[in-house]
Amino acid sequence: MRDPDEFQLRIRLGDVMLGPGKADLLQGIRETGSISAAGRRMSMSYRRAWQLIEQLNLHFDAPVVATLTGGRGGGGAELTALGKDVLSTYRRMQQRCAAAMADDLAHLRDLRK
Repeated sequence: MRDPDEFQLRIRLGDVMLGPGKADLLQGIRETGSISAAGRRMSMSYRRAWQLIEQLNLHFDAPVVATLTGGRGGGGAELTALGKDVLSTYRRMQQRCAAAMADDLAHLRDLRK
């Protein structure tokens, strides 16, 4: 579960949003090799996870996630080189923004009841 005070970067790239949820989903796919396993880690249905991946795949010039066909060993999914680049770029932006705004975020938190 995410800390409610954690800084969360959400950016709009044309008609698609990229935020902590999609980044966590991409990271989960990278770590598990599975869209369904990554979705389960986030308490998300396979259908919803697949919809989010499809949004990203359709937005960029090439897919960010490649699916592997099933069979004896089962299917799976993996981040493409583009997907790894999207995830690492988003994480870097997230860290830079949080660092740049740390003082102001702390101030806003101090103003709460």
